[in-house]
Amino acid sequence: MSTHGADGPADHSSAASAHHRAEHTGREFTGSYWEQRYHDGNSASEPEANAHVVAELSALSPGTALDAGCGEGAVSIWLAERGWQVTAVDIAATAVSRGRERAIRAGTEIAARIDWHAADLTQWDAGVERFDLVCACYVHPVDSNDALFDRLAAAVAPGGTLFIVGHAPGDHHSAAHSDSAHVHVTAAEIAAGLDPQHWDIRRTETRTRSAIRPDGASITMQDSVFRAQRR
Repeated sequence: MSTHGADGPADHSSAASAHHRAEHTGREFTGSYWEQRYHDGNSASEPEANAHVVAELSALSPGTALDAGCGEGAVSIWLAERGWQVTAVDIAATAVSRGRERAIRAGTEIAARIDWHAADLTQWDAGVERFDLVCACYVHPVDSNDALFDRLAAAVAPGGTLFIVGHAPGDHHSAAHSDSAHVHVTAAEIAAGLDPQHWDIRRTETRTRSAIRPDGASITMQDSVFRAQRR
Protein backbone atom coordinates (compact mmCIF):
# COMPACT_ATOMS: atom_id res chain seq x y z
CA MET A 1 0.00 0.00 0.00
CA SER A 2 1.08 3.54 -0.57
CA THR A 3 -0.31 7.00 -0.93
CA HIS A 4 0.87 10.29 -2.20
CA GLY A 5 -0.45 13.76 -2.73
CA ALA A 6 1.68 16.05 -4.81
CA ASP A 7 1.74 19.82 -4.96
CA GLY A 8 4.15 19.66 -7.88
CA PRO A 9 5.09 16.45 -9.68
CA ALA A 10 1.60 15.00 -9.97
CA ASP A 11 0.64 17.96 -12.14
CA HIS A 12 3.41 17.40 -14.65
CA SER A 13 3.95 15.29 -17.73
CA SER A 14 7.61 14.61 -17.04
CA ALA A 15 10.37 13.23 -19.20
CA ALA A 16 9.73 9.89 -17.54
CA SER A 17 6.07 9.76 -18.61
CA ALA A 18 6.67 6.82 -20.90
CA HIS A 19 8.10 4.92 -17.96
CA HIS A 20 5.05 5.85 -15.85
CA ARG A 21 2.65 4.54 -18.46
CA ALA A 22 4.69 1.39 -18.93
CA GLU A 23 4.54 0.49 -15.25
CA HIS A 24 1.96 -2.09 -14.31
CA THR A 25 -1.14 -0.59 -12.72
CA GLY A 26 -1.05 -1.14 -8.95
CA ARG A 27 2.75 -0.97 -8.71
CA GLU A 28 2.83 2.64 -9.78
CA PHE A 29 2.10 4.19 -6.40
CA THR A 30 4.56 2.30 -4.24
CA GLY A 31 6.97 4.21 -2.04
CA SER A 32 9.84 3.44 -4.38
CA TYR A 33 7.88 4.87 -7.31
CA TRP A 34 7.34 8.22 -5.60
CA GLU A 35 10.85 8.32 -4.20
CA GLN A 36 12.28 7.85 -7.69
CA ARG A 37 9.91 10.40 -9.15
CA TYR A 38 10.99 13.08 -6.69
CA HIS A 39 14.62 12.09 -7.06
CA ASP A 40 14.37 12.55 -10.83
CA GLY A 41 12.15 15.63 -10.67
CA ASN A 42 13.13 19.28 -10.85
CA SER A 43 13.22 20.87 -7.39
CA ALA A 44 14.63 24.22 -8.49
CA SER A 45 11.32 26.10 -8.38
CA GLU A 46 9.34 26.62 -5.19
CA PRO A 47 5.94 24.88 -5.44
CA GLU A 48 2.87 26.96 -4.72
CA ALA A 49 -0.03 25.96 -2.51
CA ASN A 50 -2.90 24.32 -4.36
CA ALA A 51 -5.26 26.98 -5.70
CA HIS A 52 -8.35 25.21 -4.36
CA VAL A 53 -6.82 25.10 -0.87
CA VAL A 54 -6.15 28.83 -1.00
CA ALA A 55 -9.65 29.60 -2.25
CA GLU A 56 -11.48 27.41 0.25
CA LEU A 57 -9.44 27.52 3.44
CA SER A 58 -8.08 31.06 3.73
CA ALA A 59 -10.92 32.16 6.00
CA LEU A 60 -10.57 29.30 8.51
CA SER A 61 -9.27 30.13 11.98
CA PRO A 62 -5.93 28.37 12.55
CA GLY A 63 -5.67 25.30 14.72
CA THR A 64 -4.15 21.87 14.19
CA ALA A 65 -3.90 20.54 10.63
CA LEU A 66 -2.90 17.35 8.87
CA ASP A 67 -1.49 17.79 5.38
CA ALA A 68 -1.94 14.24 4.10
CA GLY A 69 0.34 13.53 1.16
CA CYS A 70 2.18 16.81 1.63
CA GLY A 71 4.62 16.42 -1.27
CA GLU A 72 7.27 19.13 -1.07
CA GLY A 73 5.27 21.04 1.51
CA ALA A 74 3.63 23.92 -0.32
CA VAL A 75 0.30 23.55 1.48
CA SER A 76 1.98 22.83 4.83
CA ILE A 77 4.05 26.00 4.60
CA TRP A 78 1.03 28.02 3.45
CA LEU A 79 -0.94 26.82 6.46
CA ALA A 80 1.95 27.45 8.88
CA GLU A 81 2.28 30.98 7.55
CA ARG A 82 -1.32 31.51 8.63
CA GLY A 83 -0.77 30.23 12.14
CA TRP A 84 -1.68 26.56 11.79
CA GLN A 85 0.24 23.87 13.67
CA VAL A 86 0.78 21.36 10.87
CA THR A 87 1.53 17.66 10.72
CA ALA A 88 2.90 17.00 7.22
CA VAL A 89 3.03 13.41 5.96
CA ASP A 90 4.26 11.96 2.68
CA ILE A 91 5.50 8.56 1.61
CA ALA A 92 8.51 10.03 -0.25
CA ALA A 93 11.38 10.87 2.09
CA THR A 94 12.92 13.07 -0.61
CA ALA A 95 9.76 15.19 -0.79
CA VAL A 96 9.60 15.50 3.00
CA SER A 97 13.27 16.54 3.14
CA ARG A 98 12.68 19.23 0.53
CA GLY A 99 9.62 20.44 2.35
CA ARG A 100 11.53 20.71 5.62
CA GLU A 101 14.31 22.66 3.90
CA ARG A 102 11.81 25.03 2.28
CA ALA A 103 10.08 25.61 5.61
CA ILE A 104 13.42 26.56 7.15
CA ARG A 105 13.99 29.03 4.33
CA ALA A 106 10.54 30.47 5.03
CA GLY A 107 11.66 31.34 8.54
CA THR A 108 12.27 29.82 11.96
CA GLU A 109 8.76 30.58 13.19
CA ILE A 110 7.21 28.87 10.16
CA ALA A 111 9.46 25.83 10.39
CA ALA A 112 8.64 25.39 14.08
CA ARG A 113 4.95 25.02 13.26
CA ILE A 114 5.42 21.98 10.99
CA ASP A 115 6.07 18.41 12.14
CA TRP A 116 7.30 16.34 9.18
CA HIS A 117 6.83 12.59 8.73
CA ALA A 118 7.97 10.27 5.94
CA ALA A 119 5.27 7.58 6.15
CA ASP A 120 2.66 5.62 4.23
CA LEU A 121 -0.73 7.16 5.02
CA THR A 122 -2.46 3.80 4.72
CA GLN A 123 -0.35 2.58 7.66
CA TRP A 124 0.50 5.76 9.57
CA ASP A 125 -1.76 6.40 12.57
CA ALA A 126 -3.53 9.73 12.08
CA GLY A 127 -5.47 9.28 15.29
CA VAL A 128 -9.16 9.85 15.96
CA GLU A 129 -10.74 13.32 16.15
CA ARG A 130 -7.25 14.81 16.39
CA PHE A 131 -7.11 17.65 13.83
CA ASP A 132 -9.13 20.80 13.21
CA LEU A 133 -8.32 20.43 9.51
CA VAL A 134 -7.44 17.38 7.45
CA CYS A 135 -6.35 18.32 3.95
CA ALA A 136 -5.39 15.94 1.16
CA CYS A 137 -4.54 16.91 -2.41
CA TYR A 138 -4.21 14.16 -5.04
CA VAL A 139 -3.62 11.21 -2.73
CA HIS A 140 -3.21 8.00 -4.74
CA PRO A 141 -3.63 4.79 -2.73
CA VAL A 142 -2.66 1.52 -4.34
CA ASP A 143 -5.79 0.02 -2.85
CA SER A 144 -9.19 1.54 -2.05
CA ASN A 145 -9.76 5.29 -1.98
CA ASP A 146 -12.60 4.59 0.45
CA ALA A 147 -10.35 3.03 3.06
CA LEU A 148 -7.93 5.96 3.00
CA PHE A 149 -10.68 8.59 3.07
CA ASP A 150 -12.26 6.79 6.04
CA ARG A 151 -8.97 7.09 7.94
CA LEU A 152 -8.64 10.77 7.07
CA ALA A 153 -12.25 11.51 8.05
CA ALA A 154 -11.82 9.75 11.38
CA ALA A 155 -8.92 12.10 12.20
CA VAL A 156 -11.09 15.24 11.99
CA ALA A 157 -12.09 16.73 15.35
CA PRO A 158 -15.68 17.84 16.06
CA GLY A 159 -16.24 21.17 14.30
CA GLY A 160 -13.23 20.50 12.08
CA THR A 161 -12.92 20.45 8.31
CA LEU A 162 -12.17 17.65 5.87
CA PHE A 163 -10.88 19.00 2.56
CA ILE A 164 -9.96 16.72 -0.33
CA VAL A 165 -8.88 17.59 -3.86
CA GLY A 166 -8.59 14.82 -6.43
CA HIS A 167 -8.21 14.35 -10.15
CA ALA A 168 -11.67 14.37 -11.71
CA PRO A 169 -12.72 11.54 -14.03
CA GLY A 170 -12.25 12.65 -17.61
CA ASP A 171 -9.19 14.77 -16.90
CA HIS A 172 -6.95 13.55 -19.71
CA HIS A 173 -3.74 15.01 -18.23
CA SER A 174 -3.99 12.90 -15.09
CA ALA A 175 -5.19 9.94 -17.17
CA ALA A 176 -1.93 10.14 -19.09
CA HIS A 177 -0.09 10.03 -15.77
CA SER A 178 -1.64 6.68 -14.92
CA ASP A 179 -4.53 4.39 -15.75
CA SER A 180 -4.88 3.27 -12.13
CA ALA A 181 -8.48 3.21 -10.93
CA HIS A 182 -7.49 5.21 -7.86
CA VAL A 183 -6.15 8.26 -9.68
CA HIS A 184 -9.63 9.66 -10.29
CA VAL A 185 -12.41 10.36 -7.81
CA THR A 186 -15.56 12.45 -7.74
CA ALA A 187 -16.57 14.69 -4.85
CA ALA A 188 -19.89 12.85 -4.73
CA GLU A 189 -18.05 9.56 -4.16
CA ILE A 190 -16.22 11.06 -1.20
CA ALA A 191 -19.45 12.48 0.22
CA ALA A 192 -21.16 9.09 -0.08
CA GLY A 193 -18.64 7.61 2.33
CA LEU A 194 -19.55 9.98 5.18
CA ASP A 195 -22.35 9.52 7.68
CA PRO A 196 -24.78 12.45 7.14
CA GLN A 197 -25.64 12.36 10.84
CA HIS A 198 -22.10 13.44 11.67
CA TRP A 199 -21.09 15.59 8.70
CA ASP A 200 -22.28 18.72 6.95
CA ILE A 201 -21.25 18.66 3.30
CA ARG A 202 -20.07 22.12 2.24
CA ARG A 203 -18.64 21.59 -1.24
CA THR A 204 -18.89 18.90 -3.94
CA GLU A 205 -17.70 20.37 -7.21
CA THR A 206 -15.62 19.80 -10.30
CA ARG A 207 -13.32 22.76 -10.95
CA THR A 208 -10.52 23.62 -13.33
CA ARG A 209 -7.07 24.94 -12.55
CA SER A 210 -4.03 25.93 -14.55
CA ALA A 211 -0.74 24.07 -14.28
CA ILE A 212 2.64 24.48 -15.93
CA ARG A 213 4.44 21.48 -17.38
CA PRO A 214 8.23 21.18 -17.13
CA ASP A 215 8.47 22.24 -20.78
CA GLY A 216 6.77 25.53 -19.87
CA ALA A 217 3.44 24.78 -21.54
CA SER A 218 0.28 25.81 -19.69
CA ILE A 219 -2.41 23.16 -19.28
CA THR A 220 -5.89 23.13 -17.75
CA MET A 221 -6.74 20.31 -15.37
CA GLN A 222 -10.07 19.18 -13.95
CA ASP A 223 -10.25 18.56 -10.22
CA SER A 224 -12.83 17.19 -7.82
CA VAL A 225 -13.14 19.51 -4.82
CA PHE A 226 -14.72 18.26 -1.60
CA ARG A 227 -15.23 20.01 1.72
CA ALA A 228 -17.15 18.89 4.79
CA GLN A 229 -17.42 19.86 8.45
CA ARG A 230 -17.77 17.38 11.29
CA ARG A 231 -20.64 18.14 13.64
